[in-house]
Amino acid sequence: MDSMTTKEIKFVDGKSKRIFASPLLERISRTHVAIPVIIFLLYATGIMYWSIRYIEISPGLTMLFSLFGLAVFTWVEYNVHRYVFHIATSTKRKKRFQYIVHGVHHEYPKDKERLAMPPLLSITVATFFFIVFRYILGDYAFAFMPGFLVGYASYLLIHYMVHAVPPPKGWLRTLWKNHAIHHYKDGEVLFGVSSPLWDYIYGTTHDSRVSN
Repeated sequence: MDSMTTKEIKFVDGKSKRIFASPLLERISRTHVAIPVIIFLLYATGIMYWSIRYIEISPGLTMLFSLFGLAVFTWVEYNVHRYVFHIATSTKRKKRFQYIVHGVHHEYPKDKERLAMPPLLSITVATFFFIVFRYILGDYAFAFMPGFLVGYASYLLIHYMVHAVPPPKGWLRTLWKNHAIHHYKDGEVLFGVSSPLWDYIYGTTHDSRVSN
């Protein structure tokens, strides 16, 4: 670990770690998962209300775009996890960035206060995506974005549960198993948390890596 990281990162206890020297930054870097989930669901509800009340889009098309938004989120989730959270740490700055946004979670996966982005960052990211989709889709973004945000909220809940509660029976058990492999066996595979779909499409399942 480089000297800057050693100086700035201090142990808090056996299950967590301090990553900012500033008490304020350290505090706002932590959150209970329920807070960003509520933010995203309220955000989605507000945009959906605006879409129904002020945007002339049929109910059927609204539902279609919302489902499309949900599907697109799973793709965004996969790629952000793979290429941003697991960015190559070729420089000290990249190493520091990767550790703050995701590395500390891999080191302390049971730290429940770092299983989701803090509220301020959650609102910023949601607004950024809304601006991007508004530019691409125009008024259809008001129908698309609620599905995207519901997908985001679902991802946060699933990510929290796979770390905090025992795996269930049935098909959902696969999500727990995949994420456990990603954390404890091979961090270069199984980037999809809420869905394994894109790991199959892009060939990043554990089986595909073993076979290569």
